[in-house]
Amino acid sequence: MEDKERKKKDEKSSKSDRVTLKKEIGLLSACAIIIGNIIGSGIFISPKGVLEHAGSVGLSLIVWVCGGGICALGSLCYAELGVTIPKSGGDYSYVTEIFGGLVGFLLLWSAVLIMYPTTLAVIALTFSNYVLQPAFQDCLPPYIATRLLATICILFLTWVNCSSVRWATRIQDVFTVGKLLALVLIIVVGLVQISRGHYDALRPSVAFEFSEDPSVGQIALAFLQASFAYSGWNFLNYVTEEVVEPRKNLPRAIYISIPLVTLVYTMTNIAYFSSMTPEELLASNAVAVTFGEKLLGMFSWVMPISVALSTFGGINGYLFTSSRLCFSGAREGHLPYLLAMIHLKNCTPIPALLVCCIATIVILCIGETHNLINYVSFINYLSYGVTIAGLLYLRKKRPNLARPIKVNMLVPITYMVFWAVLLCFSLYSEPVVCGLGMVIMLTGVPVYFVGVQWKDKPKWIYRLLEKVTFMGQKVCYVVFPQEDPSETEPLTASKATD
Repeated sequence: MEDKERKKKDEKSSKSDRVTLKKEIGLLSACAIIIGNIIGSGIFISPKGVLEHAGSVGLSLIVWVCGGGICALGSLCYAELGVTIPKSGGDYSYVTEIFGGLVGFLLLWSAVLIMYPTTLAVIALTFSNYVLQPAFQDCLPPYIATRLLATICILFLTWVNCSSVRWATRIQDVFTVGKLLALVLIIVVGLVQISRGHYDALRPSVAFEFSEDPSVGQIALAFLQASFAYSGWNFLNYVTEEVVEPRKNLPRAIYISIPLVTLVYTMTNIAYFSSMTPEELLASNAVAVTFGEKLLGMFSWVMPISVALSTFGGINGYLFTSSRLCFSGAREGHLPYLLAMIHLKNCTPIPALLVCCIATIVILCIGETHNLINYVSFINYLSYGVTIAGLLYLRKKRPNLARPIKVNMLVPITYMVFWAVLLCFSLYSEPVVCGLGMVIMLTGVPVYFVGVQWKDKPKWIYRLLEKVTFMGQKVCYVVFPQEDPSETEPLTASKATD
């Protein structure tokens, strides 16, 4: 009896002493992560791009609704992958598990090098522009001021994420509510305008007037612009290991969040067109501010502050999730091992957070990033398609794999058809932008073979890496986390049965 009690005590003490990522993301925080990552700067930037490429109000609204529907299809597929392969890292972890190291590394390479730093930079610049706009009403805010404020915001939120997972998730919860209230304000004001009869631009006879016939390529670019606003719908999959009961809460959060965001986005665009002509919207650099100036009068200052709060929460969400991608990549041996370490007391991936922070600040210093939205969206869609193709491949090669959620095959097939059409016409319409994205992704091939596959490197390289890792450990006070075997046990067991 004493031996049994001693064993139980030892097990309890070992669990309490284990340094792992903390499971502090419940259903509410999970929904906040998805909604908070989707609703960032996109809904305040992309309406202009969607309308410009769609060519009419009616078609732009159809693009917004269909964009949400496509995200819903993709999120259903990710729900299956998330509970079948319960690892943090999202697309990267799934593709690495299914297709092997090279394909996974290429996704990781493009994401860490340009996709997430550029997206973070765009959101941070939107935040600083909207915060400074009231002080510079008759002109654009100074270039240095916007960069400086954006950098301060990135540094502050990096510090918060390094200090505590709970602080980061609480900020996400609060600012998600704040950004929804900001959009609700726009929607309510727009509905009041419509009730007063101000909806000329929304009449079917006017809404589908085209200045020129839209090409399929232009419609594809409109979808890419909308996809920037919807990007982030898969980000909960990046932190699966920190979700409480992921097999229940991951799919529930997806089912709640995606329809809600689609409804809010569509109603927000309807509200914009209730008070602004298409020409006014295309001429505006800050759509929400123009909307507020026209309708809110002396309370127009509310709008830039609301947008700033929205983007602030978006930056926090992107930092939280993108750092986990670096963490997962390092754990698989595709990035320096230092990035796979977490703080001894706070259990936060400090080195990975610092890399994300530094990469974003570098992008901020390079120059304008708004022109990269099509490029970032192209890489995003490319990674989504490869991941969902992996789901189809996994269904065929390992049919007996344990799948707590199993979507109908029509769902991934429909998504893949849309994905192929969109990418082909995007390449046709913007061959330089999309081609550059492919080139940067493919530059990861020699990096993979030299950095990952080449095992017999000179000893001085290993000694240098050891010294750098050791110094990083002392500076950041980090160690390798211990895995919780209960999370990966079902997957391992199913592998044995295949």
